[in-house]
Amino acid sequence: MSEIRDITLAPSGERKIAWAKRYMPLLRGIEEEFIREKPFKGVKMTASLHLEAKSAVLCRVLMEGGAELRITGCNPLSTQDDVTAALVSGGAEVYSVHGCTMEDYDRHMAMALEFGPNIIIDDGGDLVSMLHRDMPQLLPGVLGGCEETTTGIIRLHAMAREGALKFPMLTVNDARCKHFFDNRYGTGQSVWDGINRATNLVVAGKNVVVAGYGWCGRGIAMRAKGLGARVTVTEVDPVKALEAMMDGYAVKTMDEAAPEGDIFVTATGCRDVIVERHFLKMRDGAILCNGGHFNVEVDVDWLERNALDKSQGRTDVTRGYTLNNGKTLFVLAEGRLVNLASGDGHPVEIMDMSFAIQALAAKYLAQHRDSLPCQVLEIPDEIDYDVARRKLASCGMTIDTLTDAQRAYLESWAL
Repeated sequence: MSEIRDITLAPSGERKIAWAKRYMPLLRGIEEEFIREKPFKGVKMTASLHLEAKSAVLCRVLMEGGAELRITGCNPLSTQDDVTAALVSGGAEVYSVHGCTMEDYDRHMAMALEFGPNIIIDDGGDLVSMLHRDMPQLLPGVLGGCEETTTGIIRLHAMAREGALKFPMLTVNDARCKHFFDNRYGTGQSVWDGINRATNLVVAGKNVVVAGYGWCGRGIAMRAKGLGARVTVTEVDPVKALEAMMDGYAVKTMDEAAPEGDIFVTATGCRDVIVERHFLKMRDGAILCNGGHFNVEVDVDWLERNALDKSQGRTDVTRGYTLNNGKTLFVLAEGRLVNLASGDGHPVEIMDMSFAIQALAAKYLAQHRDSLPCQVLEIPDEIDYDVARRKLASCGMTIDTLTDAQRAYLESWAL
């Protein structure tokens, strides 16, 4: 039933998965629990993920928990074909091919959904959107789902405001053990890993412009500064702009920053962050890339339509666009997630925490299938604390606990 590139690539994928699993102690521990408990026995599950080694570890943990799992990608350029081959060789059903067309991307999602899942693991909101838009007959069978990205949660809140959301969705991205670490340290490191792989250029001494100062933007700016860049932040939120200023960065509009930047990185979750008027102000050789989920932050479509000449850059997903002013701009990874399209995504240990939350959130949905409202719901604190304790234990660390007297002091107003 699977649709992948080449099953003979499986040995390479297995090596990647084994390497990742070695450094994912939280998921290994959860896997042992799931093997004993089988929390997903009789549960159909569809997962839309960046299909690389760390995601494969999560998928296998869910299957060990008894889930009947179908898997598809969440970005046409982030699928690693050897990893999907390994998953299929291990008994999973996978529908994803690196570099597929958007038509095939949508078709793969539909194939992963058509068996009627009970739980959704989404990354960006495409599965939830397709279910509500194109497959409403399957909605009654859905117990709920988990969403991992800022972008996906924005879409979920829009659905909830309109009364369109027909099943509960847990916001994995809002868990502290996710966005404090994944969005900040994971994105910060992996975005620069992707940029460096794609360009092989020095960062020190360059002017880096980071669009957006949410948790992802904080991490990207922090790592750029650490690599020796001069960093400018652009923002629409005045509080975040003040924070960026007090963290030591220049704060400007994109119109002001466009003529000065050597490398531009978007991380806003919004569209049209860098557009025609910005392109025309940029330096010859400026490099543009995106750290947000969808490829709408840099207006690559305008460049495709209006460039006088197009050339391949250093890699097959890097393109040069020569404008009518004679300057050439380079877009990395087709404006898609640069850390996954030009690299391997977040570090393994970071995703161990994020995917531990995913796995435990899915278990929570299975256990509370009859009591959750059709709303956007925060991850329960007990899951956040559980993951934090597991991570500390895996690092050999212990922390203090409150005494009864301390707890009473904190909980009382009569001091």
